[in-house]
Amino acid sequence: MVVCVARAAEKAGFGAPVIAAADEEIIKTAEAHGVRAVLTEADLPSGSDRVRAAADSIDPDRQVEIVVNVQGDMPELAPEHVMAVVSALRADPDADIATLVFASTSQSERMDDDVVKVILAESHAGEPVKAQCFTREGAQTGVGPFWHHIGIYAFRRDALDRFCNLPPSAREKRDRLEQWRALDDGMKIICAGVKADCPGIDSPNDLVRIRARWGKGNKK
Repeated sequence: MVVCVARAAEKAGFGAPVIAAADEEIIKTAEAHGVRAVLTEADLPSGSDRVRAAADSIDPDRQVEIVVNVQGDMPELAPEHVMAVVSALRADPDADIATLVFASTSQSERMDDDVVKVILAESHAGEPVKAQCFTREGAQTGVGPFWHHIGIYAFRRDALDRFCNLPPSAREKRDRLEQWRALDDGMKIICAGVKADCPGIDSPNDLVRIRARWGKGNKK
């Protein structure tokens, strides 16, 4: 699954992906498939810290200006997802972080606390828009389509350092959402709209679902 995600990310055309992991088995599997991998410390507090550690390891001279954090449990990642998040960050010189959203009309997702929703600071018209807040609460998103968050992030290099050096904020702890750490420190997060979701594998049922899809000729 991790190799599949890396292959999709590579097709976006921004360079060879690097898998950051604390498990040597993952590193060996990646390397066996010709994908570069970096072994990081096991006790890092978040995926963002792991990405930062990998970036510092492979690019100590800081030639890379934008670092994209794609979770390895998103086997339905498309190159367009990576292209969209990088393009959004490049389009706004004042933005620190870019992420993705898509318009969902699913009522079950609306009321699902595991589905993160985004409240945008202004109406979305196809261009990257500033995120006002992130929430798990369905009631706060009103009626009609809502903005469903996709957990892919593009960081400016300095913004990634800043974020990782910040302590968790009170709202981050309350809602279990790292995005609040950035917003509470005044960092600007912009959201680019995409047409397709990129769900992660968070449960055994999710794994069954993706295996069923791939078994029907939808393999990447």
